[in-house]
Amino acid sequence: MLSSTKFELPGVNFSTPKQVKEILHNSLKSIGEFDDCALLDYPNHCNVGDHLIWLGEIFYLTDVLKTKINYTANISNFNAEKMEQQIGNAPILLSGGGNLGDLWLHEQNFREKIISRYQDRPIIILPQTVYFSEPENLRKAANIFNNHPNLTLFVRCHQSYKTATKYFYNCRVFMAPDMAFQLVGMPGLKSQKQQKESILFLCREDKELNQEFEADYIGIDQITVEDWSAFRYKHPQPKIWTIPGMIKVVSEARKQGNLLPREWISRQLWKYLHSYTDKFEQIYDPNMQRKSWNFMHHAVYQFSQYDLVITNRLHGHILCLILGIPHVLLPNAYYKNEYFYESWTSQISFCRFVKSATQIKPALQDLLDTKGGLSTMY
Repeated sequence: MLSSTKFELPGVNFSTPKQVKEILHNSLKSIGEFDDCALLDYPNHCNVGDHLIWLGEIFYLTDVLKTKINYTANISNFNAEKMEQQIGNAPILLSGGGNLGDLWLHEQNFREKIISRYQDRPIIILPQTVYFSEPENLRKAANIFNNHPNLTLFVRCHQSYKTATKYFYNCRVFMAPDMAFQLVGMPGLKSQKQQKESILFLCREDKELNQEFEADYIGIDQITVEDWSAFRYKHPQPKIWTIPGMIKVVSEARKQGNLLPREWISRQLWKYLHSYTDKFEQIYDPNMQRKSWNFMHHAVYQFSQYDLVITNRLHGHILCLILGIPHVLLPNAYYKNEYFYESWTSQISFCRFVKSATQIKPALQDLLDTKGGLSTMY
């Protein structure tokens, strides 16, 4: 049986995002060192939170661990033969997030398939929230995980750690913050700010929505309710360097109210002139990595237009921390948001977590009073 180790730093202060990033680095030292690897389960969808995680992972692996990522794939385009050609028996890393469990079975089934198939090398699951609603699904996952001779699991909250150490007893288990904290302190974020006179409510509408916190129930005026702006771009865009393509892009952007010169200029600078863009050339499938980079710009630009944010998305919370935006975090449908906040971010001065809709207004006012200089917005 492998030993499971809880990451603890008694007396450590988590009062700034930078300090949480430092804890992330200390936690990930448990990975060890290796020259190259595969990073699997690329988020082939528009949920920006998973793209922030992915970017944090590739920047950590390349910049901090100095590891070459010689193969990346999403669930649909994973090719076992190609991976073998690219990495041999090097370690496999599985992307982190909030899908280790039975809420998002597509990702969990892929994870279990990889762990079952590749017993000849280390497999590392980057920071995840663990949540199973059905005991049978948990037992199935535990059997697969425990049968692997060298499986390391990082978890994002104390409840996930409790579950993982109890059921995944043959794995090495460590606590670590979310991989998106690797993005804290990166250049090119401060210049994005263009505040609107309203509050952004970034509200998810999927099966993780806590029904008590729907937009109609929170009672806040001067509020803009929307999800990630990237969801507006679900369909492939035509190549902009063709005349028909340019006409279509301009037409669609005008319909959506997105073709502001400021936004367009910001996007071009981000895509082509940001100092981080050269990093993608050193990673397998650079275009895949650039796709995540573009999704990040959508979110950074969206958030930077607001002085205050309310969100029920965990990565709405984390992006606010990265950008320094005061905000209120709401519960999701299970314990993910609350326990992550309790584990890592509750000491940060410009965020609040509330457990009922009646607490939102006082929390916003408290943030305004703490920040100072902002007028009451509701």
